[in-house]
Amino acid sequence: MKKLVIFGAGDIAELAHYYFTTDTDYSVVAFCVDAQFIKEDKFCDLPVVPFEDLSEHYPSATHDMFIALSYAKLNALRKTKFDDAREKGYALASYVSSKASVLNQGNIGANAFILEDNTVQPFVTIGDNVTLWSGNHIGHHSVISDHTFISSHVVVSGGVKIGERCFIGVNATLRDHIEIGDKCVIGAGALLLADAEPEGVYLGTATDRARVPSTRLRGI
Repeated sequence: MKKLVIFGAGDIAELAHYYFTTDTDYSVVAFCVDAQFIKEDKFCDLPVVPFEDLSEHYPSATHDMFIALSYAKLNALRKTKFDDAREKGYALASYVSSKASVLNQGNIGANAFILEDNTVQPFVTIGDNVTLWSGNHIGHHSVISDHTFISSHVVVSGGVKIGERCFIGVNATLRDHIEIGDKCVIGAGALLLADAEPEGVYLGTATDRARVPSTRLRGI
């Protein structure tokens, strides 16, 4: 089995450990974080080592890495650690769930995290360090650029181009043949019908509380 070190020691790292362990031919052997953030020397019953000293313990010649971080700071931290790991000579592993429908001929970059129930249609391009949380639809001929995070139940229609370091929230919908500029934030439930300029923020409308309390509803 191929040996894997996961960067991170939080919820996403724990999930990555589960997915790689149960659904790939990788053997996760350790976790790493920056030395200043090490709180425990074990995580998921595996060693936690300083990223700065990683090569001494788990050299790149015999180990791959996966960067298990969120979209914090518009994916900047995940991008930085992705670049740092490559500079150290590590190959970045991707996880593509066996329960996802991925029909794009494997056109997926390094350090992808594609969870269950995603539908990726033919002729889609997925860049490096892209996360597709569970249950998304990525339409044909769409492009998802590097370091972008798409949460659950997002609909990306056909021919959409999504820039680098974007975040797209739960249940957002993007109509076909539009372009989303770099570093855009598209909030939960948002509907985009036209191009989005770089660094744009597009928020859906939250549901207001009704004036009638739940105890006065007759139909429930």
